[in-house]
Amino acid sequence: MHNPRDDRSLPDLMTGLVTDIAGLFRKEIDLAKAEASENIDRAIGSIETLMVGLIFAIAAIGVLLSAVVEGLGAFLMQQGMQEANAHALSAVAVGLVVGVLAWVMISRSLARLGNRSIRFEKTTASLQRDLDVAKETVK
Repeated sequence: MHNPRDDRSLPDLMTGLVTDIAGLFRKEIDLAKAEASENIDRAIGSIETLMVGLIFAIAAIGVLLSAVVEGLGAFLMQQGMQEANAHALSAVAVGLVVGVLAWVMISRSLARLGNRSIRFEKTTASLQRDLDVAKETVK
């Protein structure tokens, strides 16, 4: 059986190959753009959720922490400490504990966001396959 493409000259074949490779790379660029957009949308959604959660947490924790400071101050006064010193010490103690907890939670959230860095896994794999095919075609 005769294939009409066999009659093309070498320059025509090379031109066709270059055109096919250029089209392939344009498609790969489109894939990379789509993948980047998907990764950015996911990261923005995570950041928005984190911010809303932080706002609610700050409000709730503020109320609860004032109660803890008052309770600890009352306990210290029962132990014989002067009122001013008891309130100051309880505020410092609660502030330090909350500061450490806040630092741990924020560090974990930032680490999770860092794990979702922008990667082009699909594009990289596809480009590698295309490169392998192009190498085989040129051989």
